[in-house]
Order: sequence, then structure tokens, then C-alpha cells
Amino acid sequence: MRLNLMTNPVASKLAKRLANAAMVIQQSTLPKSTQELVSLRASQINGCGACADMHSKDATAAGESAVRLHLVATWREATVFTDAERAALALAEEGTRLADAHQGVSDETWAEACKHYDEDQLAALVSLVAMINAANRLQVIVKNPGGSYEPGMYESFASN
Repeated sequence: MRLNLMTNPVASKLAKRLANAAMVIQQSTLPKSTQELVSLRASQINGCGACADMHSKDATAAGESAVRLHLVATWREATVFTDAERAALALAEEGTRLADAHQGVSDETWAEACKHYDEDQLAALVSLVAMINAANRLQVIVKNPGGSYEPGMYESFASN
């Protein structure tokens, strides 16, 4: 790791604020399982081992099945996701692959998400995609590897 984001004075101040912002999403009515699947998928796309480690372990601790976690990278070809989860994963992918899809999230993908989520849940979903992409970039830039995360280890980091 190039820089410890948790112990560096500047980085830890930012990390604490990001963790507090993430609490708003976590406390929303967007289903926790959807939050973890979206975070895992964006982390896979961005090649963030630290975040993929965290979100797969947090999802497992929350009761998510191994089959669904193993298939999230190929969700379009899997039968284990609901239509609502598929809409969220599509929005997450398009919102993450901005350089690949210069238009961002398509109108079709947005309309499908609107069928399954209310406005507050959509706000949480859009915010989640932005937040996980920020976290992925921070972790990838400093080369923070995955593998050592324990579920809940950062819960006390955020303050109310």
C-alpha cells in the first residue's frame, strides 16, 4: 500500500466524511442486499480488491448467498437476481463505466430503475454508485489490496 488512508491525517479526515455520507445511504430504504450487490459489482468493474473484499464479506455476514455473490459479475446470464436488482445493477454498471458509455445512464436503464424504486431509493442508489466509485478510486490509487477485511471493522470509524 502506498498510503494508509485510515492513518494519514488528511486522508483519514476525508475517509471519515465519506463514511458519514455512506451512513445516509445505509440507513435508506434501498434494500441492504441491493446496496452490497451494487457496491460489489462496481468494485469488480473498477478492479478494487479492497472494496470487493469488504462488500462480499459484509454481504455474506448479512446473509447473502454464495451463489448470488459468485454470479454478480455475470448477473445478466444468471437467474438468481430479481428484476429490481437487475435494474440496480444495470444502473450501477452504466454509472460506473462512464468512459465506456459517454452518455452515462441510458433513459431505458433509468426508466427500468424507476419501475422498481421510489424517489428516495433512487437518490440512495445514485449516491451509492457515486460513493463506491469514489472509494474504488481512492483504494486503487494507493494500491490497497483485498483480503484482510473483517465484517464491521470500520463501523466505529464514522461518527454521527
